[in-house]
Amino acid sequence: MKFPPLAFGLLATLALATAGCDKFLDQPVLGQYEAGQFFTSNTNAVLAVNAAYVPLSFRDAASNPLWVLGDVASDDAVKGSNPGDQADFENIDQFNITPTNAAVEAMWKRYYDGIFKCNVVTDGLPATNAAVSADVRQQVLGQAQFLRAYYYFQLTTIYGRIPLRVKVETPEELQSPARDQTVIYAQIEADCQAAATALPATWTGADIGRATKGAALALLAKTYLYEKKWALAATTAQQVTALGYTLLPVFADNFRAATKNNAEAIFSVQHTAGLSPNQGNNLNQWFAPRQQNGYGFFYPTRSLVNNFEQTPAGVYDPRLDYSVGRLGQSFFGVPFDTTWTTTGYLSKKHLQPLSEVPANTKGDGNLNYQAIRYAEVLLIEAEASNEAGNPAAALVALNKVRKRARESYLNDRTLPGFGTVPVGLLPDITTTDQGQLRDNIRRERRSELALEFQRFFDVIRYGEPYARLAFSDRPNFNYARHKFFPVPQSERDTNKSLGL
Repeated sequence: MKFPPLAFGLLATLALATAGCDKFLDQPVLGQYEAGQFFTSNTNAVLAVNAAYVPLSFRDAASNPLWVLGDVASDDAVKGSNPGDQADFENIDQFNITPTNAAVEAMWKRYYDGIFKCNVVTDGLPATNAAVSADVRQQVLGQAQFLRAYYYFQLTTIYGRIPLRVKVETPEELQSPARDQTVIYAQIEADCQAAATALPATWTGADIGRATKGAALALLAKTYLYEKKWALAATTAQQVTALGYTLLPVFADNFRAATKNNAEAIFSVQHTAGLSPNQGNNLNQWFAPRQQNGYGFFYPTRSLVNNFEQTPAGVYDPRLDYSVGRLGQSFFGVPFDTTWTTTGYLSKKHLQPLSEVPANTKGDGNLNYQAIRYAEVLLIEAEASNEAGNPAAALVALNKVRKRARESYLNDRTLPGFGTVPVGLLPDITTTDQGQLRDNIRRERRSELALEFQRFFDVIRYGEPYARLAFSDRPNFNYARHKFFPVPQSERDTNKSLGL
């Protein structure tokens, strides 16, 4: 087959496969190919799917503003730095959101670019393609199907009704209507199911970081959760557990460069510092204080800090200080300075100490973005089980997450009082009342996944009463208007069949 002219944009720039996904993307520069000439070897098939990973990366935090839509829009963070600096990000924070907003435009373009690159792969590897071996074809297609599902999940979560594109389309075909979420979810389910069948449970060596069977099942469980298919969400989450994922003994090891690919990481966006072209994590600079050559654009809120539980003696859930820099605590080896931030807090999950990434290379961090962790899968199981009327199963999953958090005191020698869990710290939840348990699970999810770019979407899916309370200090917030971000003006201008 021969791709329509639109495909040449990707096939001419597969050199970008060297960016954003660690060693398995460190491949030589390619020239221009037509589809029939390109998918002629195992090597080229792998290069094509490598390109589909690139939009995931945070090599430039401005062009991948998932952190803005997922957390700055929420009650967990605000846009820091100077007023007017990155004004469109500030408008997200204040719910002055228009279709021309830079963050709204950037996420749409970035993730539809990812979908296009996935479609190049799925179109280019039909069953009749004998030039690529059967096992490579299966694994490459599985990765493309997972990535397409991931991009579509994020897009429909952000924008609601969106166009569905599952092949490389001509300009005429790109004039396509926005489809209801049920249609998008059905495609995500189909892609996740296909990927789970095709992909291995693990990768080794330079392939670590590629999508796996566990990643596909975890995304499928999350999709079912968002669809309120409670029983399916719970049983699919249990299938992930059966693959052997475990919670790390120390929560913070999920966010340390030395331990970033670990037994809890189900799908991580890979970043590696010191490479050319750049493959490092730029969030390290965008979130760090200006006094350390950062930009200071991401400040946690007091509301988030208040969500973390305390013992009667005032000992906080240790995840607070693993996640947030605050007065009286060490900030990567130096005392925290409240002049660094207008809220009194800084995010720690996406930052590295100056001993690892010095100030002069601040924007080239080594940390992965943990897109899906096993702890979240347990919380999906807990929420889905509770909503399905099975509180006993919900409690088991929920209390695994709490146990790991409190037992940091048994596993992290840096904690004061190491060796003994403080009395009353994060006790097991025992209530079987559905409403009370629901509140506990929501609070747990907020603490466990704090500042991982998911909070706004949780607030919205919990419903209008919850959202109105969460955003009671945002006078511009209107649930009906802000439930989804607007489809960007660029799409409205070029796609006359959008139907919005």
